[in-house]
Amino acid sequence: MEKVILVNQKDEIIGTEEKMKAHRSGKLHRAFSIILFNKKGEVLIQKRAKSKYHSPGLWTNTCCSHPRPREGLKLAAERRLKEEMGINCKLKEVFSFIYKAKLGNLIEHEFDHVFFGKFNGEPNPNKKEVADWRWAKLKDLKADIKENPKKYTPWFKILIRKIKKF
Repeated sequence: MEKVILVNQKDEIIGTEEKMKAHRSGKLHRAFSIILFNKKGEVLIQKRAKSKYHSPGLWTNTCCSHPRPREGLKLAAERRLKEEMGINCKLKEVFSFIYKAKLGNLIEHEFDHVFFGKFNGEPNPNKKEVADWRWAKLKDLKADIKENPKKYTPWFKILIRKIKKF
């Protein structure tokens, strides 16, 4: 049974909860999102697999997930980037934000820590997690999100607005 770390508005740990139970009840929990940039300044985005339990088939950031109880955020982010996208690279936490979004019968309520990294290769994504991927120019991505918001995950639409330049 996978658990998430419950936190308060200051990101202080207040307990743990089974992941799906936390998503059904909308309890605030710790999460991370990763954005990788190449040398051209493009952003690596992925299309979530159709089998994902929420937001299937939507475009989103390079990788995202939850740290396990007693697992450091940066280690969790590096682990998940390798598992999901087949990428090893250095990451740096840049900012965080809280968001709440209703996704069908689930509520995504997360204290999201955003990590940036540099990567110039080709990912080797886990097909159970990722349906597709591509590099995108930040300005083109922001324009497409404005034009076609339903193609993107709720958290990605929030965090991409916060990115000025890498």
